[in-house]
Amino acid sequence: MSLQDNVMTAMKAAMKEKNQTALAALRAVKSEILLAKTASDGSDELTEEQEIKILSKMVKQRKDSAAIFTEQGREDLAQPELDQAEVINQFLPEALSEEEIEKVVVSTIESVGAEGMKDMGKVMGIVSKELAGQADGKTISTIVKAKLS
Repeated sequence: MSLQDNVMTAMKAAMKEKNQTALAALRAVKSEILLAKTASDGSDELTEEQEIKILSKMVKQRKDSAAIFTEQGREDLAQPELDQAEVINQFLPEALSEEEIEKVVVSTIESVGAEGMKDMGKVMGIVSKELAGQADGKTISTIVKAKLS
C-alpha cells in the first residue's frame, strides 16, 4: 500500500472516530503529497525517500511550532501541534535509539577517516542519508560533534 492509500485509510478512521486533531494532520499530509506529486517531474508516484522526507519535514515543523508556543506560554496551542506530530509520526519508519545512531556515526567516521570538526559535513551528509526518516538531524549532529571533538 502506498503512503497516500495509508493516509486515506487513516483519514476514514479519524472521520468515524470524530478525531479532529488526527483528521487535520492527515489532511495536511495528503495535501503535501499532492503538492509534491504535481511539483515533481511529471511522474505520478513519489519514491519512498521523498515520502519520508515530506513526513519528516512536517513532524519537524509541528515540533518547532510547539516549542515556540511553549516558550511563549501558550500550552493550549502547543499541545495540538504535538498531537498532530504524533499522528504524522505513525507513517515514518521506527526511530532509532541514540545508541544505534551512535554505532552508525562511529562506523561512518571510521570508513571516511574523519579526524576532526573539519570533516563534520562529510560525516553528516553520509549519516543523514543513511538514517533518513529514522533519526532527527539535531540528534545526529549532536552525536557527530561529540565523536569528532
